[in-house]
Amino acid sequence: MTGSEVLARATRALTAAGVPDAGRDARRLLAHVLKVPPGRLTLFLPEPVDPDLETIYNVLVERRSERVPVSHLIGRREFYGRPFLVTPQVLDPRPETETLIEAALAAPFSRVLDLGTGSGCILLTLLAEQAGATGVGGDVSAEALNVAYWNRNAMQLEPRAALVEASWFDGLRPEDRFDLIVSNPPYIAAAELPGLSPEVRQYEPRLALTDGGDGLAAYRAIAVGVGAHLAPGGRLLLEIGPTQAAAVSAILSQAGLVDIRVIPDLDGRDRVVQATRTGG
Repeated sequence: MTGSEVLARATRALTAAGVPDAGRDARRLLAHVLKVPPGRLTLFLPEPVDPDLETIYNVLVERRSERVPVSHLIGRREFYGRPFLVTPQVLDPRPETETLIEAALAAPFSRVLDLGTGSGCILLTLLAEQAGATGVGGDVSAEALNVAYWNRNAMQLEPRAALVEASWFDGLRPEDRFDLIVSNPPYIAAAELPGLSPEVRQYEPRLALTDGGDGLAAYRAIAVGVGAHLAPGGRLLLEIGPTQAAAVSAILSQAGLVDIRVIPDLDGRDRVVQATRTGG
């Protein structure tokens, strides 16, 4: 079969399984199997597909029909123009999180802390974009940190990025200070879990998705500890769910942070809350 025939059959199968954007996912998987850039796949479609590669492709399509995320099947996810290793032990980097990256890069920083770093995509992207900056990424999951280590080393950021296994601020020394603290914490309320897509609900780590309660526990914990480690005049940037802006802003205000503002994503939904520590 030609690439076009294999692709058409896969698209029909994914569509029948209810997979959103079935044609896009079929192309991404075929490009992965053929080891060609996705943007150049069309050039290879008229050619016959090796039967062994076709078998591999069919297995991937079958697993995608079971709603396994594409990133888990190919082991990579693009974030802010860079490929990151992704496994079921970390949250899949999402385009909306790039809103936090843009907000962080809007002002200079020299020392950044990423709470709940997961794959490391936020910390490592910020360090790659801000020459000379250094940072720390912490996560309570040793499995997630293994992925962050791999991404850090692949990006050759070992000298500038330290990774620690710890819950929130627990892995820091009392004297550690940062002029930028960022986090994409678990913010989905337990009651919202049944409404998530199968890709998220069944295949992403529960610890990175929800606190098992109202979705605000992480923000309360961060607010309690941030004053000891955010330098005077430093910024705190937190990703939020689209209905949480008022609640998170109130938590940060009660913790004494100022200049609190909400930043929308490209779809116009509330996505990031930014706050500043007084002084400096």
